Amino acid sequence: MSAKKILKICGGIIVFLTLPTLLFFGYLYFKYDEDLPQGTPSKAADVVAQNMLDALDYEAYKKTNYIEWTFSKRHHFKWKKNENFCEVYWKNLRVDLQLDSPNSSDVFVDNVQLSSEESKEYIDKAVNYFNNDSFWIVAPYKVFDPGTTRSLIPLEHNRQGLLISYSSGGSTPGDSYMWLLDEDYKPTAFKMWVSILPLNGLEASWSDWTTTETGLKLPEFHKLLFLGLDITDIKTAF
Repeated sequence: MSAKKILKICGGIIVFLTLPTLLFFGYLYFKYDEDLPQGTPSKAADVVAQNMLDALDYEAYKKTNYIEWTFSKRHHFKWKKNENFCEVYWKNLRVDLQLDSPNSSDVFVDNVQLSSEESKEYIDKAVNYFNNDSFWIVAPYKVFDPGTTRSLIPLEHNRQGLLISYSSGGSTPGDSYMWLLDEDYKPTAFKMWVSILPLNGLEASWSDWTTTETGLKLPEFHKLLFLGLDITDIKTAF
């Protein structure tokens, strides 16, 4: 077989494999991509944010010290909020994550502790896992975190979205989220403008709530486009 024919076959295979992906992404881009809405921080937005916290019983969140959960069947967490400490598990690893000073965290592989030089890569992963996966479970309670601003965005049918922008905190400061609320100010979904996603304004559900042992309301499932994000093994304690 000639080199020209081999190149032609390889080119055909590449087109066959990549063209559907490009068409699919193009479809998603034109259907779902949205510019970040421009809002002005206001006291009215602060009132709506406080109403959302009241609807979720923010006092129960403040009183809850221990939250345990599994995210998407891959990462498991045992978080002691008041101590800024979380055990993070994945595969055969455990990171005893000191959230205030991550570099002082301990890393174990098959219950054998690694040296500090070997630990850094796993500590960085644990920090990113915690920042991402904890947001998917407690994001509504973080609308007044330091570095946040709150704005109201007009929507169809005389509704309003609550836009929260984060200038600091987490692994990707600069992200924004617009909460969609029901008539009782309880979240039903949010839209995301985040650096780690290729599309802006993607919507994820916040509708599958459970009330835990401490009265804290947490989600058990999120729908994001065609994907489902499961949150299982939820336990809380004071």
